[in-house]
This record gives sequence, structure tokens and C-alpha cells, in this order.
Amino acid sequence: MTGTALLFLVLGLGLIGWIAGRARAAAFVRSAKGGPRGTVNSLPYYHGWFVAICAIAPALIFMFIWQSISPSLVTNMVLSAPAAADLPQEGFARAAILSEARAIAQGFQATAFQDGSEKLVPLYEGALSYYKWIGVAATVLLLFAGGAFAFTRIKPDFRARSKVERVVMFGLLVASLIAILTTLGIFASLIFESWRFFSMVSPFEFLFGTEWNPKSVVTPGADNGYGAIPLFWGTIFIGAIIAMIVAIPLGLMSAIFLTQYASASVRKWMKPILEILAGVPTVVYGYFAALTVAPAVRDFAVMLGVSNAASDNALAAGIVMGVMIIPLVSSMSDDSIAAVPSAMRDGSLAMGATKSETIKQVLLPAALPGVVGGILLAVSRAIGETMIVVMAAGYTANLTANPFATITTITVQIVALLTGDQDFGSPHTLAAFALGLALFVTTFFLNYVALRVVKKYREAYE
Repeated sequence: MTGTALLFLVLGLGLIGWIAGRARAAAFVRSAKGGPRGTVNSLPYYHGWFVAICAIAPALIFMFIWQSISPSLVTNMVLSAPAAADLPQEGFARAAILSEARAIAQGFQATAFQDGSEKLVPLYEGALSYYKWIGVAATVLLLFAGGAFAFTRIKPDFRARSKVERVVMFGLLVASLIAILTTLGIFASLIFESWRFFSMVSPFEFLFGTEWNPKSVVTPGADNGYGAIPLFWGTIFIGAIIAMIVAIPLGLMSAIFLTQYASASVRKWMKPILEILAGVPTVVYGYFAALTVAPAVRDFAVMLGVSNAASDNALAAGIVMGVMIIPLVSSMSDDSIAAVPSAMRDGSLAMGATKSETIKQVLLPAALPGVVGGILLAVSRAIGETMIVVMAAGYTANLTANPFATITTITVQIVALLTGDQDFGSPHTLAAFALGLALFVTTFFLNYVALRVVKKYREAYE
């Protein structure tokens, strides 16, 4: 029985338990023994969920644990057989033979290429079958034991609702902790690998150096090409300057139009079309930037007399990136402007102000916290973009303010450093983690500032 079939079996039996528990509780309601409906503590479907949870939860937990430990049990059983006595002692060769024998036994591979792996296939088949049926039997046993225990607990005065709600609350707590634990795990891994990197490369060179040409062999006290200032500047120049010059005016003006000037019918179809931009894959934006915008920008630069304009340039990447984040600025500005009470707008108009004066002097100041928060979140989104910069701005790290020059960002260099066969003990590879830590801290700080701005300056209207 495969893992998927076992999962469906567990869920099916859990459904049967839910039906049985609900029926038993409903019988208490109907019977004279249960008395009138008000004497039953919980509704029947709470009893059903109690039985289903008690049956399914232990089985699923055991399945997860068994999936983690059974591979090592299978390998140990194979290694204990006499046929495995002549396996090579060298770790990599031994692991390759065992891995190939397991793949053939599981049907993932048809032919053996390692010497000695084919004779281990029957051993793996027997061990896999043995431990698989142990897992199936234990899972079904736990399921029936949990379901039977819960079924015997069902009584008219049993507080099934509180038990079920407690389980649901625990599930919600676990779901909320996953994002926090994931963030902490990412941060911890970046800190650990960055510490290894800075033990080889001077933090001063990394943070203040102006040349990015990383070398695989580091010479203490020398310039090893790990100066990240050009990458920091490229990230800010493309994501926080050019992209924001495009996104802020267009996003803010579109929000003003949709909330103050557009009719209900126009807003109904125009707002979803605008937000479609947020759902377009970034690789599509990258192709658009590389094939359409970048050549147009280069031709425009030539027309202006710029002789050294590159085909891959910062301006093309920044323009397309700004278009990509317009929906983020527009949506948050739209929501903030719409949240301003209509009494403020009507009062301004009643005092003789024009519509444009009302927007500039009343609505926008009142909605400013949400607008600023949206802009900061858009900056965080822009500086983390990769595909557009890769395809439209290039890989060259240049410390220049020329928008028609080739330039790169932190994310692009992370991709370049981690592409292909890498030695994770080399500073050349570990530099990607240091760059990732710098980007993580920057985006975390921007998100924190955005949330603080919104929280501190949010107006509470009656």
C-alpha cells in the first residue's frame, strides 16, 4: 500500500468515525435517556468531530514520524544481511550503491550501473515491504484505538465542543507559528553562513569596498574583490529610485482617479484590470524589459547623444519594475483614501474648496500613513526582484549613476554565486549568504518602518 493510499484510508475511516460519533450523539438527543435537547451539552456534529480528530490525529502523527525513521531502519536491515558484507568502506561509494539499489527496488530506476547494487535489490525489496506493512498495521491500529476511545467518551454531558475548539485553537496557533519559525530559521541560517564568510573576508571590505570581483582564494589583508558597495548602489538605484519614480506617481494618480473621479461602472472593471499586473510572472516582465523596453531605451539614449548606452541598462529594468509594483502602491493608496470619512470631503467642498483642493489638502494628508506604508512595502518588493534585473540590466557591478549603463543588484549576484557546482566552504559561495543577510535586514527594516508609520499616524475616525 502506497503512502497516498494509506492517507486516503485514514481519512476515509476518519469520516466513518465522524458519522458514527454524530449518529451516537444524535441518538442521545432523540432518546428518552438523553432527555430534551437542552440537556445535551454539545451539538451532535461536535461529537462527530471529536471522534474524527481522535482517530485521525494520532495516525497522521505516526505516519509522519514513520516516514522519517523508516528509511534508516530499511538501510540497517539491508546492511545486516551477509550479502552486504563486501560493500566498500568508503562513504561516498557505499552510499551510491545503496542509493541505486533502493531506487531499483522502489521502481524509480530500471538498470543498475554500480557494481554490487543489483544483488542488494532483493534485500531492499524485502526490507521495504516488511517495514511498510509494519507502518500500515500500526497506523490502522492507532486509528481504531483513537476512534474507539473517543466513541466511548460520547455521553449527553460530555463537553465535546470545548475539546474540539481547543484542538482547533492549537491548530491555528501552529499555523501562525509556522511563518515566525520559518523566518527565524532563514535568519539563523543566514547568520551562521555569513559568520563563516566574515571569518575569511573582512567585514570592512565587504561593506565599504567599491570593487565587486570575488576571488575563490582569499588573501588576508589584500583586496579580494568582495566590495559590495556597487551591489548596494545598484539595488537602490534600480529598485528604490527609478522604479519608485515610475510607480509612485502612476500608482497614486490611479488611486485618486478610481476613488474620486471614476464612476462605479468604470471602477468595477478598471480596478481588476490594474491589479492583474500584480499576477503577471516576473519572468514575463523580464522578457518584456529585455526585448522591448531595453532596445527602446538604448535608441532613446542614442538619440540624446549618449554614445556608450548599453543594451542591458538600469533604466529599462527600473521602468518595468516600477510598472510591476504599480498595483501595490495603487491598492494601498486606494484603500487609504477610501477609508477617509466622506464627512471630511463633504465639509471641504461645503466650505468652497474645489475637488482638486479637497484631494490635495484634505484627503491625501488624512490618507498619508497608508500611502507611505504602501510605498515602503513596494520598495521592499522592488529591491528583492531578480528576473527583471537579470534579463534587462545584466550582471556587471558598476558604481555609476548613468541610467543607460549596465548595472546589477544583490539578488542577481546571489543567483550568479549559487549557480552551478559550488563549494560551500569557499568564500566565493558564502558571499551569497552575506548578500542575502544584507538584503534580509534591509527588507525587514523597510517592512518594520512601514508598519510603524501606519500604526503611529493612523487616524481613528468616528
